[in-house]
Amino acid sequence: MASSMVTSSQSPLPPRPNVAFRQLRGQRSPAEFAAAVRRAAREIGERVSCDARYVGRVEAGEIRCPNYAYERVFLHMFPGRTLTDLGFAPRSSVRGRGARAPEDSTPSGAAIRAYTAGETPGADEPYDTQDPYETHDNDEESDVLRRAFMTSGGATMAAASLGPLTLAFDASAAERPVRRVGTSEAGALEEAVRRIRLLDDRHGADGLYRRAAAPLRAAYALLDANTTRQTTAERLHSGAGELAISVGWLAHDSGRFDDARSHYAEALATARMTGDPGLEAHAFCNTAFLARDAGRPREAVRAAQAAQRVGRPLGSARLMSLLALREAGGWAGLADRTGCEQALARAQALFERGHSDADPEWMSFYGEAELEGLEAQCWSTLGDWRRAARHAARAAQLQDPHFTRNIALYTAELADDLARGGRPDEAAAAGMRVLDLLGQVQSSRIQTMLAGTARVLLPHRRASGVSTFLERHASLPRIA
Repeated sequence: MASSMVTSSQSPLPPRPNVAFRQLRGQRSPAEFAAAVRRAAREIGERVSCDARYVGRVEAGEIRCPNYAYERVFLHMFPGRTLTDLGFAPRSSVRGRGARAPEDSTPSGAAIRAYTAGETPGADEPYDTQDPYETHDNDEESDVLRRAFMTSGGATMAAASLGPLTLAFDASAAERPVRRVGTSEAGALEEAVRRIRLLDDRHGADGLYRRAAAPLRAAYALLDANTTRQTTAERLHSGAGELAISVGWLAHDSGRFDDARSHYAEALATARMTGDPGLEAHAFCNTAFLARDAGRPREAVRAAQAAQRVGRPLGSARLMSLLALREAGGWAGLADRTGCEQALARAQALFERGHSDADPEWMSFYGEAELEGLEAQCWSTLGDWRRAARHAARAAQLQDPHFTRNIALYTAELADDLARGGRPDEAAAAGMRVLDLLGQVQSSRIQTMLAGTARVLLPHRRASGVSTFLERHASLPRIA
């Protein structure tokens, strides 16, 4: 993905040295640090032309806030930190609303076409401050993306692979001011949610998370627009909430737990504000899953139980089955085998009732393979490696080939269970199958699981296939 067309911001105030950023550079020279920035950009599909001069200008305080492309790269390099933590000024203080250009200064059709084609004015000069878009406020990127939702027909998520996630534009429509939003915008938002889920199924979250954040901002901007009717407003709120959950899941699966928690909370607030029990159950469902993964099993149990209370009137047995599995994961984390087994039994009984028209669209991933995979995770947490391996193997066998990410996940679970259960040769074979899939899937969750398996297998190098697996695993790029 090319850099954002908004270049680094300048201020008439005397520059104040960015001490925090200088400390993060450490012992590296400006040129070495610039090379690290370029490498990090490539890892997430960005293109920035960082050099020693740019680093020097940042450290001198001449660049008070980076453009959006550099922001994404810096946050990728230093996960868990905000721009303020990196020594930059809040974007709102640099591009205030008072500096906004008049409405008739909307970017030209040529500029918008260049933006959607992946070209960036001034991309080769990241420190050039004479960009014609410099006066836009902190919503300028959302405004452009918002127009993408405003176009009719093909205004949907336009990504067919793990490449940069962008929005398709109709340039002429993008330049027309929009007074109201209607069913076409709601439909575009719903299609964006479907496309993100499809790409995640195939490729995992790591390459998608940063791309999906911009459509989410655009979605919430639509909620402030004037709508034609109440039903459209409800669709927009539901779509924005589902998109927040999808983006939260991408954060969750790529190891950004704080970001995920924030997105899930945003979806939950949207659901409660609009009285949408389906969205509320979905938000609680994902919150329970996140709490389990973050080491907060009691919160996982409570969130899953809350999801069941709000979801029960919806009439979907499959939904209640999944929510029972979320509860089972929490009980396993609490080492409560009885509570876990009871929840698993409920999940199985509810699952056997089959599909119904009340099943939410977002549950398309939940089939027998996912049921087996989640049960495997419960037994693994409880330390019953043999039973966990049996369910993980069945999950991988049952999974539809379309869900490449899940096949890799279940196989990684299998490899870890086999390794911990004293079957190193079988674990290495399963690990090799996961490595074969990592060219198509980018998921920090899966890579972390595989790294744990490799550590368990280290004392078993002489077992058949183990040394080959360890050598190949060691050649993988490290997780950022």
